[in-house]
Amino acid sequence: MTLTSKQRYLACLNREKPDCLPASNHFVMPSFLKNCMNGISAEEFFDKTGVDPILWTISHTFDPDKGEYFDPQQGDLGFLEAKRISTDQWRIYPEKVAGTEYDTTRFNFVTPNKTLSMVLAANEHTAWVTEHLIKEQSDIEILAKYMTSPTCDVADINQQAEAYGERGLVRGWICCFDIFGQPGTWQDACCLHGTEEMIMAAYDDPEWVHEFLQILYERKLHYIKSLKGAKYDIHELGGGSASSTVINPYIFDHFVAPYDSKLIAALHDAGQRVSYHTCGGMMPFLERIVAMGPDAIETLTPPAMGADVDLSEVKRRVGDKVCLIGGFDQFHYLINCTPEQTRAEVRRCFEAAGEGGGYILCTSDNYFEADPELIKVFADEAHKCVY
Repeated sequence: MTLTSKQRYLACLNREKPDCLPASNHFVMPSFLKNCMNGISAEEFFDKTGVDPILWTISHTFDPDKGEYFDPQQGDLGFLEAKRISTDQWRIYPEKVAGTEYDTTRFNFVTPNKTLSMVLAANEHTAWVTEHLIKEQSDIEILAKYMTSPTCDVADINQQAEAYGERGLVRGWICCFDIFGQPGTWQDACCLHGTEEMIMAAYDDPEWVHEFLQILYERKLHYIKSLKGAKYDIHELGGGSASSTVINPYIFDHFVAPYDSKLIAALHDAGQRVSYHTCGGMMPFLERIVAMGPDAIETLTPPAMGADVDLSEVKRRVGDKVCLIGGFDQFHYLINCTPEQTRAEVRRCFEAAGEGGGYILCTSDNYFEADPELIKVFADEAHKCVY
């Protein structure tokens, strides 16, 4: 029996056998669509390549009884950008920075007590922080007192999900900090204070780190509790700053798992699935990640892309407990190679992790350059991997 893309994905998330191996991307990046596919939309990308579709979407709303409203300074939403929530005591003002190599913006967070600021630079592919928001330890007190907390617009998400129907998976992510952040609690803090700074603070002042993480955790928990009834198929939690190529087991055990495991439990209480995203080293943390209780883990990045994942070993150690998502080396097998090499890499992934189901073939995170014809080959070969 031939399944729809949505049914195929859901069978894998339930650790069951689908009709064939799903072929998946993480995000379909706008710069890739512009430069490699003549500016078509993400939905047209799925139609042209045969990749099983995913609708990545998030929809925020606010509580007017708390004096909240949508940020009037935000303008049109960018790629994966959520609507920001403001109050008269939490306002965000962007300010262009002149004389820089890249498009650079300072974001001023204005509160009655203090104005915090962070600076982002961007090119056509991505954005990155050049000045972190949290510069002094006392700055987290400003977040605790004034930072707004979005909730999910369930009606809007359900309308989108109904319209998407059987076309594909509906994915969301746990709210990140305004302007720039990551879904995981520790990972969000690293975006706001710096990864190296957070690692050092974990040893020098763990009490302050826990206070900071608790503030961000409560904001995420507030959002998660609003997800009841939302027709998402799965959410993303985590981020690269909790990979084993960045932190050690002590930091994971004391500063990552205690917060994100409770968020995962809250997601399940809200009737939602969750995938834990670790775009970096995973092998030393596999059982730790699975012990937090996610329904799936990603991105299973191989050594040739700078990480450490052995798909066969992952399948052996945790494949009976979680759905596995990822493992495909898009750096070497979606560009500058032959179709036969692409097909062989698909088969390698299927043979390593596909047995018994519960595996979604996916590129190991995002790509900005790829050969569209090889993407078609990637999808075609995946769909030839039948159970």
